[in-house]
Amino acid sequence: MPLPTILVAHPDFARHPTPRGHPESPERITATLPRLRSSLPKTIRWFDPRMGESDLLRSVHAEAHIRRVKEASQNGLIILDQGDTFAGPHSFDTALLAVGAAATAIDQVASGEAANAFALVRPPGHHARPNAPMGFCLFNTIAIAARYAQGKHGYRRILIVDWDLHHGNGTQEIFEEDASVLFISLHEHPLYPGTGDASERGKGAGEGFTLNLPMKPGSGDAEYRTAFEEKVLPAADAFQPDFVLVSAGFDAHRDDSLGHLLLSEDGFAEMTTLLRGVAERHCHGKLVSVLEGGYQLDALARCLHAHLCALETR
Repeated sequence: MPLPTILVAHPDFARHPTPRGHPESPERITATLPRLRSSLPKTIRWFDPRMGESDLLRSVHAEAHIRRVKEASQNGLIILDQGDTFAGPHSFDTALLAVGAAATAIDQVASGEAANAFALVRPPGHHARPNAPMGFCLFNTIAIAARYAQGKHGYRRILIVDWDLHHGNGTQEIFEEDASVLFISLHEHPLYPGTGDASERGKGAGEGFTLNLPMKPGSGDAEYRTAFEEKVLPAADAFQPDFVLVSAGFDAHRDDSLGHLLLSEDGFAEMTTLLRGVAERHCHGKLVSVLEGGYQLDALARCLHAHLCALETR
């Protein structure tokens, strides 16, 4: 019998507060969970996350950064950077639950209980730097997941593919000198946060293990398919990962107003299928994806459904 796809999700991811009108809102959880429960194949298993531990945060983040977010979460809603990253009551616990959800997903796949898994979490994480929150992100969940897969389960080579609208600058910074993690980012360029030029390829021992694929405004399914065929898949196959992680942001969808890319839910499903193929060729299908962006609620729900159905192996 084929192993199931697992969806790690919980209503408590709506507890992290943001101001009214903020794109990264609790409705990203409250509006999508009911739709997924009523529409997903019954063969996809729902799984509750465990709470993450502070030691997981320390694998990526400085102690001062962790303390700052925790202290901010004990007060009223406050801004943590110069733009739009907020923390308030329950923010620290919600972000720690997101880390725990990613670890839960990895545990289930590593133990052979699941073929692959998706962690439907908030807040997102890929902009968070070792020493600072940024771009809606408090802690870098995907980077922590990579370190967890290496430290807990002994996987040596981790592939991270980030297809969020925005460049995963925090993830790149964390791993740019590390040859054990291949970081590939497809993102609109130029756009926030202003990083992610193709010339950024890593540093020192990590040179050549960062691959940035800036996408022009107006790019859609066809352009992403070409990028995958010509760049992503050859690099991933040459790297031969032991585990595949996906920073699965869906704000590059054509209905999302934060950018100018034109991906459809079918385009996201195709990229999912292609990365499943990488995982099947090199690491017995071991793949975990984690939600990043995606702010138009109807489009987000459709993209999540398409992504999960493409992960489903039955």
